[in-house]
Amino acid sequence: MAQCAQSVQEFVQDSFVPTVAVLCSADAERVTRRNNLSFPELLRPFCRLTSEGHLRDPNNLVVVVKGLRISVTGVNTQPLQPGEVRKLLSQAVSGCQPPEGLPANVVTAGDYDLNISDRSVKASVPWYSDWKDTFTQLSSSKFYTATTPWFEAYRENFLQSMPASDHEFLNHYLACMLVVSSREAAPTEQFQRLSQEQHRVQHSGEYTHPKWFIPNTLKYYVLLHDISDGDEQRADSVYEDMKQRYGTQCCYLLKINSRAAAAGPAEQMPDPWSQYLQKSRAQSPVSPAVLSEVDGHDVFCACVAVNSIDTSRKQGGLPASSTPVAHGACLTLNDHDRIRQFIQEFTFRGLLPHIEKNIRQLNDQLVSRKGLSRSLFSATKKWFGGGKVPEKSIAELKNTAGLLYPPEAPELQIRKMADLCFLVQHYELAYSCYHTAKKDFLSDQAMLYAAGALEMAAMSAFLQSGAPRPYPAHYMETAIQTYRDVCKNMVLAERCALFSAEVLKSQVKYSEAAALLIKMTSEDSDLRSALLLEQAAHCFINMRSPMVRKFAFHMILSGHRFSKAGQKRHALRCYCQAMQVYKGKGWTLAEDHINFTIGRQSFTLRQPENAIAAFRHILINDSKQVATQQSAFLREYLYVYKSVSQSSSDVTLPQLPLPCLHSAQTRVFFGHERRLAEGEKQAATHVWLDQEYDGEQAQLWAELEEQVVGVANKGSVPIGFQPTQYCLSCHTDNLRYPLAVVEEPIIVEVVFRNPLKVPLALAELSLLWKFTPKDFSRPPGGVPGEALSNEKEVTALNDIISTEVIPEFTIGPEETKVARLQLLPHKTGELQVLSVLYSLGTVEEDNGTTSRPTFVRGRQDLEIQGPRLNTTKEEKTSVRHGPDHRLDPVITPPMPLLEVFFINFPTGLLCGEIRKAWVEFVNVSAVPLTGLRVASTHPEFFTFGCAASDLTPVTPTASEHCSAYKTMATPPSVAATMLVSPAMFGVSGDDRPTVAEIPLVGGGLGPGEALQIPLWLRGPDREGVHEINFLFYYESVEKNAKLSHRVLRHKAFICASRSLSVRATACHSNTLPRRGGAEEEGGSSMLVFVDVENINTSEAGVREFHIVQVSSSSRQWRLHTCINPTGDRDSRLASRERGKLCFRATRCRTQEGETHARKYTFADLNLGNEQIVSSTTPCADFFFRRGSPSEAQKGGVSVGGANHTRRQSLTPAGGADDGVTGVVQKCSEVELNIIVLWKAYVVEDNKQLILEGQLHVALQTVGKEACSVPQKEEAQEMVLLKFKPDQPPPVSRPTLEQLSRLIKTCLHYPESYDHPFPQKSLCMVPVTLTLSNCSLAQVDVIIDLRHKTTSPESLEVHGTFTWLGQTQYKLQLRPHEVQRLVLKACFFQAGVYNLGTPRVFAKMAQAGTMCETSQQSSMPALIVINSV
Repeated sequence: MAQCAQSVQEFVQDSFVPTVAVLCSADAERVTRRNNLSFPELLRPFCRLTSEGHLRDPNNLVVVVKGLRISVTGVNTQPLQPGEVRKLLSQAVSGCQPPEGLPANVVTAGDYDLNISDRSVKASVPWYSDWKDTFTQLSSSKFYTATTPWFEAYRENFLQSMPASDHEFLNHYLACMLVVSSREAAPTEQFQRLSQEQHRVQHSGEYTHPKWFIPNTLKYYVLLHDISDGDEQRADSVYEDMKQRYGTQCCYLLKINSRAAAAGPAEQMPDPWSQYLQKSRAQSPVSPAVLSEVDGHDVFCACVAVNSIDTSRKQGGLPASSTPVAHGACLTLNDHDRIRQFIQEFTFRGLLPHIEKNIRQLNDQLVSRKGLSRSLFSATKKWFGGGKVPEKSIAELKNTAGLLYPPEAPELQIRKMADLCFLVQHYELAYSCYHTAKKDFLSDQAMLYAAGALEMAAMSAFLQSGAPRPYPAHYMETAIQTYRDVCKNMVLAERCALFSAEVLKSQVKYSEAAALLIKMTSEDSDLRSALLLEQAAHCFINMRSPMVRKFAFHMILSGHRFSKAGQKRHALRCYCQAMQVYKGKGWTLAEDHINFTIGRQSFTLRQPENAIAAFRHILINDSKQVATQQSAFLREYLYVYKSVSQSSSDVTLPQLPLPCLHSAQTRVFFGHERRLAEGEKQAATHVWLDQEYDGEQAQLWAELEEQVVGVANKGSVPIGFQPTQYCLSCHTDNLRYPLAVVEEPIIVEVVFRNPLKVPLALAELSLLWKFTPKDFSRPPGGVPGEALSNEKEVTALNDIISTEVIPEFTIGPEETKVARLQLLPHKTGELQVLSVLYSLGTVEEDNGTTSRPTFVRGRQDLEIQGPRLNTTKEEKTSVRHGPDHRLDPVITPPMPLLEVFFINFPTGLLCGEIRKAWVEFVNVSAVPLTGLRVASTHPEFFTFGCAASDLTPVTPTASEHCSAYKTMATPPSVAATMLVSPAMFGVSGDDRPTVAEIPLVGGGLGPGEALQIPLWLRGPDREGVHEINFLFYYESVEKNAKLSHRVLRHKAFICASRSLSVRATACHSNTLPRRGGAEEEGGSSMLVFVDVENINTSEAGVREFHIVQVSSSSRQWRLHTCINPTGDRDSRLASRERGKLCFRATRCRTQEGETHARKYTFADLNLGNEQIVSSTTPCADFFFRRGSPSEAQKGGVSVGGANHTRRQSLTPAGGADDGVTGVVQKCSEVELNIIVLWKAYVVEDNKQLILEGQLHVALQTVGKEACSVPQKEEAQEMVLLKFKPDQPPPVSRPTLEQLSRLIKTCLHYPESYDHPFPQKSLCMVPVTLTLSNCSLAQVDVIIDLRHKTTSPESLEVHGTFTWLGQTQYKLQLRPHEVQRLVLKACFFQAGVYNLGTPRVFAKMAQAGTMCETSQQSSMPALIVINSV
């Protein structure tokens, strides 16, 4: 492999060197063959002079020759034919490949980091490219280059194989070495014969090749002496005779082979010949019989044959040897020095003086000839046309490429002199001669000669030291154009372009060099075009502003031409380099073309892995190719893949690129497929893969499960509690290993996407898994079983895990399709789902007939990346992902499996409607279950009844036409009451129950057993569609270490229609209780007004509603009687009708003990002849399961009392205490729940149905209206952003209205009083003032009788009177205490008087004096005083 590290000057100098021919005798050839070398090969490593040479030019100036190299070759009369040259160059390029295994060499060009293929960097001044500041700095040198040794090998072989031509003399022989062995019988005669043969070859005219520089060729006589096998004295005597005969300047005694035999391993000598010889050259020696003839022509022919073999071996034309052969085995280092000395002597004492003499002779001849023959012509030109001949363009010149000069022509003599000066580095004189010859050739229109003179003149100008004149690039352009277009000689044009490109690149003119190289591409030589395009690409990338895309484009062109030239490896390399630029830039069509070519070339070069990878890239990317092209790509891939798989012995199935597998979207479901509804039975919806993930729903189910688990564990949730997840996806928490149950299926849903526009056929689709058996019933720490896998045979381990196989699975063009694959574990352990196994193929359609598709077997791994971790500081500052174990379930021991069916479950209800349905629980597993509970987001929607409720009738059919309530035949009367404990209905405290325990016969449900129980439903209070969630919880009788419980989900949708709207208001009654307190029947009371409106618009077919009964439930109050007249109790309401009912409510009797204090009093007032027992199921259940009163009272309307209230507030000294506020507020609290029970008559299918329902109204405060229909919340106004903190909220204080209701007053007096004013002027009337404490605290009361009405209007209507006796009282009333004061009113005349003038002030006993508040007075108390 060429590793050239020369400058451009050195390269040009080494391309044009003096050429010396060699003629050897047979004995001399045998001597050199002992070293496996011919005589020219023996001299080749030593042909460069290590010291300077000197000669004088015609002007007697000394010319210094530095680093001169001579070319020594054998005489070959048969030059290579063009076909042989092409084969030689092709072998040179193909035999030089980039080295493998070395570290990658990355070139940064603009935004691209390119990996140069040869992976070698040399710190030297480049002649191919200038990688300024782009390579990784490996040394302090500023310039680096990535070598292209295949181009260097091509160029070297190209220049060496150029045939000698008549228009130039640079590669003509200047001298001839005649080599004879000292063992010859007559060495002198042998020299004479060799000399005659050389003369005959040169002058006889029989041979056109080789070419000789001058007629008088230098003959140098070499006597070759074999030291190990020869007579040294005889050799010396023969040499002395040679000096006498030929002179000391032209003969030499060369002694070699100081070693008799080859050196051993310990004495291994250096081999300087290996770098000059092809490694593939044949090592078979020439038979001695070839040189057996020693007479005349036969000897020359033998010598020519030997040298021909040498040349062909060097050029790589013979087959390679299987084993390397050492060269110079009989030579020592002294022999090396002798050979080096021989070359130096030959050059300094023979060759250079010979060249100097010929330069002088040519100069003298030219001077004498030009003085005679050209003087007249020159004078004529000066006289008529001036001194210079105008240079004509190529288009103007006629085709004179075939013009030949005779050898003695003065123009050729000038060219000879110029070539001699060029060979000995006298570039100034050479340029002058070339320039002169160029003018003469152009004058004669000898274009071939002119082009050669222009080419060498440009080279001479470039090589002149000190650069006296710039490089004439236009000379080279003209020469190239002339060679190519006029002379039709592409070989010379190519040589000229190679030299010019190197010069331009050395001057950092990469753009001009690239343009020149691109112009030289043509269709006649693919190899040359490929190499030049590659060099042009390197020029583009080495510009000051790299043109990376042009680099890639020309590398593609170069790879295409390499492919046409049969250089598959170089074509593949070019395409791979270009791919670095096109990859990932959106040029999909270009990427597809490159990858397709890389795949084909790799497959041709028997690189199946690279071929598959390239085709894989075509298929996995979103290609913009048409369907037919994609189909061709797919067929090519399948063919390559199948060929590789058939030849491979690897058991592991490789990865397939199609279809695209979205691993992150893989979902895993644990359990059986959802059962559909059967008749009236509706199966629980539970969870299934068809349901989309909803984060809010998942959180809701998790909260429900946490609630029921907390109830099942006596109020505490276990520390390691995790919500049950039946369906795992990318949205769920997969950090922990999921739990599956043995003998229950595991369904894996994988998402495939076909990126192509052609359909894909998948066959035998299944899952690849690995399973480790493990017995969880044993204590932890045991040794797990051996891991098992179904990779070799999919269904081989069906007794452990049954694997479903889908025989056919077709994916349409550009379709995304899911496949659900099932595994059924039969043993406990740890399972890992690894991959999807399938056979990939395509169906080809041709003329309407479907051909048999080609399938290849492979797999795709399910590689799922977990969520990014973002908890610790290290995780936040780096990109770390957690595990995702959705495909790694743990198979646990058997667990019970519950199925739930709903019978007669409605889809639509009226608001508040009560409907009875049935639920069937079935245990479909082989394990008994227990602890069945249900939790719901809407516990007010359903109830299973209390444990003491009557469950008859016991079947859905028997209860079809029965009422949902428990009824009794009772005429309207005083309300019937019943004390009920909330604990009977599963209520503890004031919170409604969210978890209900379902009673099971015997406490459990055995395997295969079923249980039907009734379920009462109540329509939601708000109209619309409601989503009701049920979560059924159950446990196994046998405790499972891995799985403690299981849940079953059900989601129901109920459409609620409007029914009735109930509004209720409570008002204080002015009737005071009797002395004795609230225990008496006539205790404290209030009035309750119930306003009922039919808001149904008959959309459900409802004709009218009947108010059947009004019940109450409270700890403090109960409905007592209905005040409506008996004849006004018809409560039938048609659409948009409204009715009002008035009831009297009294306080409940005081209950003793804490147990009774928590009980509710249910009072029923039936408006017909049938009483509904509201204290039993389901009425009481739905009451206790109702929503909180605050929710129902949102948006409640306050309807203050109609009476005019007089109140006066004294300014308080300080803020009211929170305790005082609470006591005051309780004076207005009611806490009375009204239950309105109704019936509706519906016509459906010509049948009249009776619907039942109940509505709840929670009265909280006196004077505030409560409604059964929840009011819509008003949209909150936008709050402006505040930059200052808000002021602290004021201290909670009771309102004036609340403080004015502490004491209730009432005056008792006769309505009229007769008094004889004529007899007595003063009338004394006794008046009783009754005071009642309405609060639960001790109250201080002040009664002021000094107040008089002062308004003029009052004085006009009522007369004035006065109170006699004590006019101000101060009393203290205990909670709910009633006191009476006897007062006396004094009247002066008859009339109508208002006795309601006393002012009553009250304050809490613990409050300050200034907190006294005027109490509301009763209604005006009018008395009529008559005079009799």
